[in-house]
Amino acid sequence: MVLAWIAPLAVAQAPSRFVGAITTLGGDTLTVKTNEGQMYTVEVPATASLKRIAPGQRDLSAAQTIQFSDLAVGDRALVKLDPDAPAGAVQALQIVLVKQTDVARKQQMEREDWQRRGVGGLVKSVDAASGTILLTAGAGAAAKTIAVHTSGATMLKRYAPASVRFDAALPAPIGAIHVGDQLRARGAKNADGTEIDAEEVVSGSFRNISGTIASLDASTSTLVVKDLATKKPVTIHITAEAQMRRLPDRLAQILAARLKGSASNLQGSGSGGAWNSQGTADPQQMISRAPAIPFADLKRGEAVILVATEGTTEVTAITLLAGVEPLLESSAASQDLLSNWSMNTGAGAAEAAQ
Repeated sequence: MVLAWIAPLAVAQAPSRFVGAITTLGGDTLTVKTNEGQMYTVEVPATASLKRIAPGQRDLSAAQTIQFSDLAVGDRALVKLDPDAPAGAVQALQIVLVKQTDVARKQQMEREDWQRRGVGGLVKSVDAASGTILLTAGAGAAAKTIAVHTSGATMLKRYAPASVRFDAALPAPIGAIHVGDQLRARGAKNADGTEIDAEEVVSGSFRNISGTIASLDASTSTLVVKDLATKKPVTIHITAEAQMRRLPDRLAQILAARLKGSASNLQGSGSGGAWNSQGTADPQQMISRAPAIPFADLKRGEAVILVATEGTTEVTAITLLAGVEPLLESSAASQDLLSNWSMNTGAGAAEAAQ
């Protein structure tokens, strides 16, 4: 009875093809939730073509034929509906599947490659004619300038407005990059990491906020922070994509000293091995080693530093760092500390079945 009611509704609303994540499986039907949030329930007859491809693969000639039993909740699916299905029925003609496990494996490899061959920082200048973008990276004594060289083969992407999702970044020309933007690039670096021939670039305009938590609402995963710069409250939305970490007290002290240029006196003081070849601390590596925390770990009255989407009174957090009281004594902390760490550069699942 339930399917009999759903099917006519889906016929009226379902497009001829759609992409999304499988949310339920039962009998010979599946339900897919698209990136836009629509839900479609589809019958999968024995005559339907079911193929499995690797993330990013587009050529179906190398696709693997699979059975309905190979599908799992969480897998990504491109569903093509049968235009000749009986009246009132929503039936799949073809399903092209990307396994969730394959996506996770590819994302991990992408993250490791961004760590190994990536650079990041704040845009200092953009020369569209030569394709060169200058970044300022790091903070305190670790600050440096990086030249990002782009070409016609470079994949240029930009975060969508109010989005914190790397997989939702859209192609954009170099002219869309502005001074003050945050930018990550991946490619072949020179020996000291001051130049890179970029294969991929992702940029975005974000807001850096430092302040104390005035209130918390666990039911909506929001908090209100009094911005030290503007002296005004800002409502922060915490989504599942947000990165949140807490600095241990000693690590916060080490970072504070690093930002003040005195970290040379702190070598061997328990930074978890986050020292570069010159024996000085790398702030971004130190942050990455800090423990991840859930929303429930945040407390009213404590200080936080965060990078968020643009907005005046209401923003969405991309990264949030707690346990930062010693860092707020340095103005560089809120401006530069998270510039390399704030942008999520893991390959997203939205590319999985296109």
